Amino acid sequence: MTDQKSAKTYKFKAETKQLLDILAHSLYTNREIFIRELISNAADALDKVRFEEVRGTKIADPDREYEIRIELDADNQTFTITDTGIGMSREELISNIGTIAHSGTAEFLKQLTKDEKQGPELIGQFGVGFYSVFIAAEEVSIRTRSFKEDAVPCEWRSDGTGTYRITELDEAPRGTRIEVKLRDDAKEFTEKHRVENVIKKYSNFVPFPIHINGEQVNKISAIWREPKSSINEEQYVEFFKFIANTSEEPLTHLHISADVPIQFHSLLYIPKTNIEMPGFPPPEVGVNLFVKRILVQQNSKDLLPNYLRFIRGVVDSEDLPLNISRETLQENLALTKIKSVLVKKILTHLSEIAEKDKEKYEQFWNEFGRIFKEGYADYGNQEKIFELFRFNSSHFDNAEALTSLQDYVDRMAEGQEQIYYLSSQNREVMEQNPHLELFHSKGIEVLYLYDPIDEFVMSGIQKFKDKELASADQIDPANLDKIKDKEKKEDQKEEEKIDTKELGDLCARIKNILGDKVKEVRASERLTASPAVLVNPDGTMSAQMEKLMQAINKDAKVPAKIMEVNGKHPLIKNMLEIYKKDPKDVYLDNAAENLYYSVLLLDGYLPDPHRMVGNIQEMLTKSSDLYVDKSQAK
Repeated sequence: MTDQKSAKTYKFKAETKQLLDILAHSLYTNREIFIRELISNAADALDKVRFEEVRGTKIADPDREYEIRIELDADNQTFTITDTGIGMSREELISNIGTIAHSGTAEFLKQLTKDEKQGPELIGQFGVGFYSVFIAAEEVSIRTRSFKEDAVPCEWRSDGTGTYRITELDEAPRGTRIEVKLRDDAKEFTEKHRVENVIKKYSNFVPFPIHINGEQVNKISAIWREPKSSINEEQYVEFFKFIANTSEEPLTHLHISADVPIQFHSLLYIPKTNIEMPGFPPPEVGVNLFVKRILVQQNSKDLLPNYLRFIRGVVDSEDLPLNISRETLQENLALTKIKSVLVKKILTHLSEIAEKDKEKYEQFWNEFGRIFKEGYADYGNQEKIFELFRFNSSHFDNAEALTSLQDYVDRMAEGQEQIYYLSSQNREVMEQNPHLELFHSKGIEVLYLYDPIDEFVMSGIQKFKDKELASADQIDPANLDKIKDKEKKEDQKEEEKIDTKELGDLCARIKNILGDKVKEVRASERLTASPAVLVNPDGTMSAQMEKLMQAINKDAKVPAKIMEVNGKHPLIKNMLEIYKKDPKDVYLDNAAENLYYSVLLLDGYLPDPHRMVGNIQEMLTKSSDLYVDKSQAK
C-alpha cells in the first residue's frame, strides 16, 4: 500500500525536459547503452552497501545477498532490474535522480547538437546515465529503500515528458528496483538473448552475480583484478581464449597492477599469430578499456601506440569517468599516464623474453616484427625499442637467423665506427648485390633488410650506442681502409696493376656513349667480382629509399647515378683492349649500353626492356659471327 498523502509531483527543469525529449525521440543508435548504465548504477550501489557493512554500520536486511536481478516480461513489455545495494531515501531520490538538473545538462546538449551520433558516448559523462533509460522507455518507476534501518521506502515514477512523482511506500526491501515499461519499438529488450549479449559486451566482469529470469549470465571473473599469485597458467590461457574469441593459446601474457602514478589493473597478451595482412586495413582488435569492470571502450586506440596494436587484453581503472567521450579520453591526463606505464612494462617484458627465451622472442619477431618496427618514431622509448629490433645479416648463412644491433656492435671489426646495412627483396637477390663485394672481402658484417619500412627505420635510428648507421651503397670505400680485416686470406693474390690513365679514358668514352643516363663514369674501388655498379651521388639517399620515394610520388623516371667500372674484370679488360685499338669501335657502344642496363637491372630498374633485348641480340649475333669466322679460318 502507498500513502497518497505523501505523494508529491515535481516538474523537470527546462533543460532536463529538453534532454528527455531528445532521449525519447532522437537517439536510436546503441540504445542498448541504457542497460549498461542501469547495471553500472546497481553495481555501484552494491559496492557502497558492502563498504558500509565492512566498516561496521548497521544496515537493513543484512542477510540479503549482494546481487543484480533482471526480469524480462514480453507479455507486459517490461524490463525490470533489481539490486540489493545501498538504496535511496526520498531526499536522495530527488538529489541523485535529479542530478541531471545541475550536472552539466546544458553542456551535454551543446555537445549533442554537434553530432547526434555521439549521444550514447556522452551519456554518463554529464550525469545523465540513469536518464538513458528513456531512449527505450515509455514509463519508468523506481522503488527503493535506503540501507539505513529506519529508512522509509519510496517510489519515483515518470514518463519523461515533464514531471515525476515521488510517493512514500509502506514497505520495501533494501536496495533499488527499476521497472521500465518499454516502448513498442524497444520490445527487443524483453528478449533474453538480446539482453544477455549486451551484458556480455559491457558488464560481463561486474563483481556481483547478474541474473536474467533467475539464471546467472556473468560467469567469467575479472582475473586482472586478482593477485598474480592466485591465478594459474590455465586460467590465464582460458581468459585469453575468451576475450580473443580463439582456440589458440597466447604467446605470452603480462599481468600489471599499478598504484603510481595512477591506480589501474591490466592483463595483456601477445598472440601467437598475426592476423593483420599487408595491404589490408588492420582488424578491429586491441585492448578493451574498463572503468570499475564496466566496458567503456572496446578495442581502444588510445591505450597503446599503433606499433603495439597486436596486443590484446584489458585495462581497468577507477580514476576515469564512466562512458568518457573519445575526445575527452584523448586529453585525459590519467589515461596518458596509464599509456606511458603500459608501454614501458611491455617493452621491459619483451626485453626479458629476448634475454631468457631467444626462441620465443624470435617467434614474436617473425610474427609481429614488421608492426613493431613502426615504433622507431617513439622518441621517448627509442633506446629500448632499438635494442629489441632484429635483422638478418651477412654474419649468418641463412635468411632465418636474426641478430640484434647490440650483437652486431659486439662483433664489429677493429677500427669500425659505423653499422652497415643494405636493403633488397630477399637474401638471394641481396647476395648478388655488387655493393657487398668489398664488405665480404674485408670480412665486415652488413645487416640485411627485406621490409620496405626498414629504410625508414634506419633513417630514424641514425645512431646506436654512438655508432652511426650507414647504407652499404652510400659509403666511400676509402672509409673502410682503416678497418682491420677480420678474415685474412692466405691465398690472396698480389694486387693487379691497372693503367689508371687508359681506364680513365675508357670511362670517359663510356660516359660519352651513355650521355645523360649517368652523372659520371669512374674506376671503382669497391668492386672485386662484378664488372660495374651504380652509385648514388654523395649525400643522397640509399637506392632502396630512392625507389620507395619514387613509388610514393608516382615517379617512374630512372635517376641518373654514377657508374663505377671494375678494371680487373675480364669484360672491362676486353673493352679496354678494343678501345686502345679503335676508340670509336661500335662494339663499345653496344657493350656500354648493355653493361649499363645490366647494372640498372641489378639496381632494381628496367625502364626499356625492348632496347636492352635488342642490344643483347645484336651482340650475340656479332659474337656468333666472330666465332664462325674463327672456325672457318681453322
